[in-house]
Amino acid sequence: MGVNYEDRKASMLFGFARFAFLAIAATVTILPFLWLVSTAFKTEAQVFRMPLTLIPPELQWNNFPEAWSRAPFTRYYLNTIFIAVATTVYHLFGSTTAGYAFAKYQFWGKKYLFMLLLAFLMIPPQVTLIPTFLVVKSLGWVDTYQGIIFPGLVNVFGIFLMRQYFQSIPNDIIDSARIDGCSEWRIFGQIVLPLVTPAMAALAIFSFTGSWNSFIWPLIVAQSSNLYTIQVGIAFFTDQAGTDFTQLMAVSLISLIPVMFVYIVFQRYFVAGIALTGMK
Repeated sequence: MGVNYEDRKASMLFGFARFAFLAIAATVTILPFLWLVSTAFKTEAQVFRMPLTLIPPELQWNNFPEAWSRAPFTRYYLNTIFIAVATTVYHLFGSTTAGYAFAKYQFWGKKYLFMLLLAFLMIPPQVTLIPTFLVVKSLGWVDTYQGIIFPGLVNVFGIFLMRQYFQSIPNDIIDSARIDGCSEWRIFGQIVLPLVTPAMAALAIFSFTGSWNSFIWPLIVAQSSNLYTIQVGIAFFTDQAGTDFTQLMAVSLISLIPVMFVYIVFQRYFVAGIALTGMK
């Protein structure tokens, strides 16, 4: 009985510690977002008023149209949507085809080529920033959409992710389709891809979010305001508007809408992908 009581006590203490840790982690994660939303609906005086309050006494809805009119954010928004969608679509196509080739085809040097790709994951992007810019400049792509999009089209993490999922598909399914006379592209598009929908959803979320939040590369390549993304626009908005924190937070909140929309649309598949990963 004593041992059983001690085990139950230890289990309860572990459960309480885990709950406390998760509660603290959730608070640290959510509180900055709640503060962003709160500041977006405050006046400038309420932002610095002590004691600090999370819920403003009156919601200042006019912060949003005023902030939006301070700079051509509609153009920035459309630029970011175009770049993020184009990058995500190509990531899905390139990562699925390359991952499928690494998982299901045999060719000379496959092992070493895959190891080389994994090695690129260990290289910080800042290391290749200047060489990539010099290549883009030599191609005449500075201040163009292709200069912003093309350098980030190869997603090594996406290739690795899709390869792992494709490896879980039995080869018997593919061999049976070949015996029935299916072409390789039909096998890939109609048989294999539907089986890896959760992985593609996860990759779509990662790719879209990463492209949407990209700041350094668009800042370097886009030299005219017509090509600014929403993140670059917000950075310059800070200088032009004299750091009006209420309007800055309002624009930042608007910039989160597409990312939240993409996650809401794909979250069912994303959660399924995480669950499937846990069962492997």
